[in-house]
Amino acid sequence: MSSNVARLAGFAAALAALFGVGAVAGGVLDPSAPGGEVASGSMGHGDVEMAMPVRGLAVAADGARLVLATPQLRRGHTQQLRFSIVDDNGRAVRSFDIEHTKRMHVIVVRRDLTGFQHLHPTMAADGTWSVPVRIADAGSYRVFADFSRDDKPQTLATDLRVDGAANLRSLPAPATVATSDGGYEVRLAEGAARAGEESHLRFDITKDGRPVAVEPYLGAGGHLVALRDGDLAFLHVHPTGDERSTEFDATFPTTGAYRLFLQFQVDGVVQTVAFTQEVS
Repeated sequence: MSSNVARLAGFAAALAALFGVGAVAGGVLDPSAPGGEVASGSMGHGDVEMAMPVRGLAVAADGARLVLATPQLRRGHTQQLRFSIVDDNGRAVRSFDIEHTKRMHVIVVRRDLTGFQHLHPTMAADGTWSVPVRIADAGSYRVFADFSRDDKPQTLATDLRVDGAANLRSLPAPATVATSDGGYEVRLAEGAARAGEESHLRFDITKDGRPVAVEPYLGAGGHLVALRDGDLAFLHVHPTGDERSTEFDATFPTTGAYRLFLQFQVDGVVQTVAFTQEVS
């Protein structure tokens, strides 16, 4: 009898040790935040992820699925990017809310966070969305469909292949100034960020040393997309102020590097700049 009790006690101890190791491994191998850690505090990583507005990690969620009809494109050619949003029964969804003046926003970016494009497709009667796109460089890209249904914003994402050998680039080091193709200098005047806390981001725009008054773009002074390096999680960024303000509030769920893509409009032309944001 005593030997059986001893064996059972030893078995229980082994199980406890095994589960303890598994718990530690689970914390280290969290796939939702490669290389990142949440801010210190009582909440675990999963709690922070659920609380923070992070989207775009899945091809399907909340009864909707992104179906890409053109999973591969040829580099250097203008082609139609076609997709649909379907429900759990495979039927095309055709009712969408207007968000930032559009019913559908499409973001295309390469896995190394280069080649960013922000597109606005049109929907056919059968629920198929299409938009012309020209991609210069080969590689694996991420396509984000950003929309709202029944006042619930959603971002679904899937992969897109562009033929040829890819010359991948390292993420640029953080810098406070970036210049658009149109020669506008943009300074990230306020941008200190801590994981799990709301951060205020302010961008000052000048040209030839003089301040520039931006025009309303998508119902605001600018549009900001934030993507997390590694898994390309899509962060929901809120514009603040009036329709000519280039200030935003964002909550970064984990430490690590993020790429910020700011778009603004001057004289009817949309300008794009990008910043690397380190979150502590």
